[in-house]
Amino acid sequence: MAALQHKDIFSSLPLIDSRTLFVFALASEAAGEFDHIHKLVCGIGKISAAYQITKAIHIHKPSLIINLGSAGSNVFSKGEVVCCTQFVQRDMNVCAMGYAPYETPLSGIDPVLHYGIKINGLPQGVCGTGDNFEVSHSCADYNILDMEAYALALVAMKEQIPFLCLKYISDGADGAAPENWTLQVHKAAEAFKAVLFAGE
Repeated sequence: MAALQHKDIFSSLPLIDSRTLFVFALASEAAGEFDHIHKLVCGIGKISAAYQITKAIHIHKPSLIINLGSAGSNVFSKGEVVCCTQFVQRDMNVCAMGYAPYETPLSGIDPVLHYGIKINGLPQGVCGTGDNFEVSHSCADYNILDMEAYALALVAMKEQIPFLCLKYISDGADGAAPENWTLQVHKAAEAFKAVLFAGE
């Protein structure tokens, strides 16, 4: 894949080239649109994501990691692509022992992980990652919900690899989320391709 950078779109994105690793939770989120590039399907959830991305980094030593996936939101509209540079573990809760919401005890990591590349022109989101599919979201601390991005961002940060996270809003994280996700997820890859490779 040839090196690519659209300077009118990207504020600080390194060249997308053969050492770029594109990470999806599910093959359906790539939908055949990314078969020509270096792609990792990491599986669902934080543990699987952390294991697979760590293994891929050890083997392939990527220069850039791009996470593309579906997500729920009751703030952004279905079909919108949102750039995430802030992440929380929404199911990490040790508040009873005096820790802040989302803080991992004794980790030295702030409850909100700030890591990632911004893309000019795209809305910015705060991604809450957890090992459950949310159908009644009401927390204002984060406006995007997924199941892998925090783990991917954390490993990328620890390995000092540039990280870009784009989420396609597939559902409203509400009672209709399962049906909407099923209908929308296959549209994600086309939307990502339009954002990343519009100039090709």
